[in-house]
Amino acid sequence: MPEKIAFRGMYPADAEKLDQKQYIGLVKARQRRSIKRNGLDYKNLLMKVEEYKKDGKTKPIKTQIREAVIIPAWIGLKFSVHNGKEYQEIQINANMLGHRLGEFIYTTKRVQHSAPGIRATRGSKFLAVK
Repeated sequence: MPEKIAFRGMYPADAEKLDQKQYIGLVKARQRRSIKRNGLDYKNLLMKVEEYKKDGKTKPIKTQIREAVIIPAWIGLKFSVHNGKEYQEIQINANMLGHRLGEFIYTTKRVQHSAPGIRATRGSKFLAVK
């Protein structure tokens, strides 16, 4: 049976129709506080999103605001979020509501070590240098 994507018992189409006050009542306290006390950067991001939606642009919205809480108006939009080195692209869906943009963009990569180099271990001191 396929998974039904829902936010607090609502399907994505219903969640998109929520206005700001209704959505604030559904999220947890930490996200609610962050949305209510949004700073100048967050307000600028909200204005940029409104401009993109009004103009019908399809390219991703570039931002460095990793702590921005995802709201229902952003469902279906693409964001390019900075991870400290480069911008990585994500598509917002209903499962992401209430989370932050930075949760989906990792700042570190997985480290894969190769074999130890010459004289890197005590057992390798008997190996030839060539």
